[in-house]
Amino acid sequence: MQEHYRKLLTYSYNIVGSYEDAKDLVQDIIEKYISLDKSTIRDESNFLIKSVINHSINFKNRQSKKDTFGQWLPEPISLDQADTNLIKQQTAGYTMLVLLENLKPKERAVFILKNGFEYSHQEIAELLEISHDNSRQLFSRASKTIKEKDFISPEKTTVQSEVLKKYQEVLGQGNIAALEDLLIEDIKLTADGGRNVRVFKAVEIGVKNTAKLLNLIQQQFLFNKTFSFHTLNHQPAICFWEGYSLYNCQILDIDTKGQIRNIYSIVDQVKLKNL
Repeated sequence: MQEHYRKLLTYSYNIVGSYEDAKDLVQDIIEKYISLDKSTIRDESNFLIKSVINHSINFKNRQSKKDTFGQWLPEPISLDQADTNLIKQQTAGYTMLVLLENLKPKERAVFILKNGFEYSHQEIAELLEISHDNSRQLFSRASKTIKEKDFISPEKTTVQSEVLKKYQEVLGQGNIAALEDLLIEDIKLTADGGRNVRVFKAVEIGVKNTAKLLNLIQQQFLFNKTFSFHTLNHQPAICFWEGYSLYNCQILDIDTKGQIRNIYSIVDQVKLKNL
């Protein structure tokens, strides 16, 4: 069972966007499987994968994002932590996880299986109990919604590291002009406060307004916080700390020219606890 666990957890996390929920979903399936009569199960691995994927799709269909402050964002994960059981090479980049939220759960599952795990449409059809043509249709619809080509964000370590440090430097200085230079014209800032933390604004778009909002947040909430640089879900991130507690995490989406096109700001303590 341990051999299957990391693979199952990675499938589920990519579909539901929450590490904690994925662990619960996989545990549910494993507990049910242990008590099953296995005499009719020919392929244990295939049975477990199929069960976890369908269980995750059903959960995603039921998931409520109401009564939250800000915009619901996926739970970020440090894939380099020793106790993270996700398969790094098959865990979606953070921007991809955010984009996947625009898909219906079954479209999301098909897109993940095809792009992230290189399943054929025939294999997907068998797993999800749909037709081969239906798998193709779901993938086509998903691909039209998601323009991002990379399932896993390509590593641009040097460029990303320089941009991340410059971002924090000009933010700390309150240098709005220099901050604007780091952002693309239609930069998008998305904030997730969960059920307990109010955020200034769920979404801000545009270089001028975003720079002003970031400066306001820095002056009112982050000026006295310590910070550290990290890589979360294959993307650069800066974490702000209040003592030994993680206060805010900002994940950056940086283009090939070294400009920031998305900032995902998470202050939901439930999503920060695993970091």
